[in-house]
Amino acid sequence: MLRKFLLVILVGASLSSSAQQTMLTLEEAISQALKNNFDIRLVRNDSASYAIDNSYAWAAFLPRVNGTAGRVWNSNAQKQELSNGTKRDTSGIKSTNLTGAINLNWTLFDGFRMFATRDKLAEFVRLGELSVQSQIVNTVASIRNNYYDIVRQKQQLKAILDQMSINEERVKLSDRKLSVGLGAKPELLQAKLDLNAQKAAVLQQNTLIEQLKGQLNQLIGFDLNSTGYDVSEEIPFDNNLSLETLRGNVSKGNPGLQVASKNIDIARITIRENKAGYYPVLSFNSAYNFSRTENNTVINTFTPLFNQNRGLNYGIGLTVPILNGFNTTRLVRQSKLELQYQQLVFENLRTQVDIGLNNSFKDYELQKKSLQLEEENIALAKENVAIALERYRQGVSTFLELREAQKSLEDGYNRLIAARYNLKLAETELLRLTGALIR
Repeated sequence: MLRKFLLVILVGASLSSSAQQTMLTLEEAISQALKNNFDIRLVRNDSASYAIDNSYAWAAFLPRVNGTAGRVWNSNAQKQELSNGTKRDTSGIKSTNLTGAINLNWTLFDGFRMFATRDKLAEFVRLGELSVQSQIVNTVASIRNNYYDIVRQKQQLKAILDQMSINEERVKLSDRKLSVGLGAKPELLQAKLDLNAQKAAVLQQNTLIEQLKGQLNQLIGFDLNSTGYDVSEEIPFDNNLSLETLRGNVSKGNPGLQVASKNIDIARITIRENKAGYYPVLSFNSAYNFSRTENNTVINTFTPLFNQNRGLNYGIGLTVPILNGFNTTRLVRQSKLELQYQQLVFENLRTQVDIGLNNSFKDYELQKKSLQLEEENIALAKENVAIALERYRQGVSTFLELREAQKSLEDGYNRLIAARYNLKLAETELLRLTGALIR
């Protein structure tokens, strides 16, 4: 009676604690992650930096204007001997000099480098957006896998609790048979051992669920110690995925391929930038200059006590590259190698995605068939345990037969729950590869 009471308390506590917890849906978890996930926030910061650079791209077409100013105070001592024998020795000669200038330099033509730079900055903005999208897809996939892993462990906990009720009945029946002289004590001891093992398994499952919630908290930006929520009971499936449809969506939907393709575009623009070094640079230059000198005394009668100059000048400058150590040629060749490298990266990644898509779809099909088979097996295992338990109750079978039936039920639960989770993993991977997780 005491054992039954403890079992009821244990099972009831597990169920009541779940009932009192707030429900966290997968959609809510993903929504929180889009706001709080650290990896997504870091990539968004990089994307914002690209956007800031691009917002100032027009400045490359504007002239550069600089102003300079300076003031100098002089205190000199002069000693002179002239050819006619005249000598002059003067100290404390003071003067001030004030200068100022405004300089304008406007590049009119630089081999179209400024246009290539503008296009490159725009491509970096798009690259930043694609990087954010790629990180979001990968984060959503991780959240789905983590979330449904918690659901899997909850189903595993429920399966253990279901089997505990059978072992509790075994303990009661073994105790009753022993008390009337029809049973053996080893049967009772084994039943108690099996029951205690399942109680330990319950504790392990609860701990594992808490650990998985901690991992989910890190992904969605919750407090790491916040586990006072529950997740759904079931794992839904999309059974209508088609390999042909998935293949058609890979090139346009896979974020990794889109990032690799954008890197190719940027490499092409870099070649244009470096080729600009072959062309002359035409610029317009202008300056407004001002200077003023004041002397309190002078030795030379031709030296003015006050002198001021100001004026505007302007003109056209042309710089023609003739020889710069073949630096432009080196940069162009290196940028062409970078383009080839990015093209190889794209082709390699596309091959990997194609292989991953084929393998994931084969796994998806396998897990669908396995799940259907295991659902049939679990029904048979449950019926077999019910029959074995009734036969044991009536004394027409041994406890070994009942334990064997229980073992088959336990294995059936493990395979069924694993098939459900593996099917969801395969489905998530297919959606990740096609970028459909965020569409």
